[in-house]
Amino acid sequence: MIILALEFSSDRHSVAIARCAMGKPPVVLGEAHEQGARHIHSLALVASALTAAHVEREAVECIAIGLGPGSLTGIRSAIALAQGWQLAHGVSVQGVSSVECLAAQAHEAGLRGVIHAVLDAQRGDFYAAGYEIDDTGWRATYPLRLMSANEAGSMVGSAVCVGPGAGRLGAKGRPMFPDASALARLAGGRNVLSTIEQLEPINLRQVSFVKAAAPRKLPATGNLRSPLPRAAD
Repeated sequence: MIILALEFSSDRHSVAIARCAMGKPPVVLGEAHEQGARHIHSLALVASALTAAHVEREAVECIAIGLGPGSLTGIRSAIALAQGWQLAHGVSVQGVSSVECLAAQAHEAGLRGVIHAVLDAQRGDFYAAGYEIDDTGWRATYPLRLMSANEAGSMVGSAVCVGPGAGRLGAKGRPMFPDASALARLAGGRNVLSTIEQLEPINLRQVSFVKAAAPRKLPATGNLRSPLPRAAD
C-alpha cells in the first residue's frame, strides 16, 4: 500500500510518501517540506514528494493527515486536500495526532526516559502530553492537555521537552516539528481507517461566541419627504 502523509499543523509543512507491505515496517520513499511560508503550497509539496519517491499520483491508496493540535488553517487545508483526493480516486484516509508524531520522532532521535511533547497553543498557553520512552517504543504518562505557561513550566520541570514550543520552556527544550515521515510510519503500522466526515482538527480550547450587540435605534425623524414648493400667484 502506498501512503501519502500530510503534516501541516505547524510552521513546517511536510509531505511524505511511504510503502507499507504486510508484516514489514513502512518505508518512506520520498518527502518534501517548506518552512516559514505564509501560505501552504500543498499541491507543489505533494508533487515534489511523489517525484522524489518515483510514485505516480494514481498509485496512492491511503492518505494520512496530522490532526494537530496546531494551526487550524493548516490542518483544515490537509483535510480538504484529502477530501478532494478521495472523491477523485476513492482512497482511504486516516487521522493521526501530531503529538504522537513528536513521540515517535523523539524515539527515533534516541531520546529515552520521560519526555513532554509541547506545542504553542497561542494566547500564552501550551498543549502538552507526557511520554515514557524506551528502546521498544513509548507509552503515554498523561494525556494531551491545555495549560498556561506557568503550569507547563512546573509540569515539565527538569525533564526533556520536544515540539515547536519546547524552546520556550527551559534549557532542556528541544525544538522539533511534527513530520510527515513519522506520520506515514505511524499510519502504516495501524489498521484504523477513518471517513472524511470523522476527521476534525484536535482543539482542546472551547470555542467562544460573542453575542452581537442589539441594533441601534435611530431617532424618529417624522416625514422625510420635503413638501413641493407652491407655485407663485
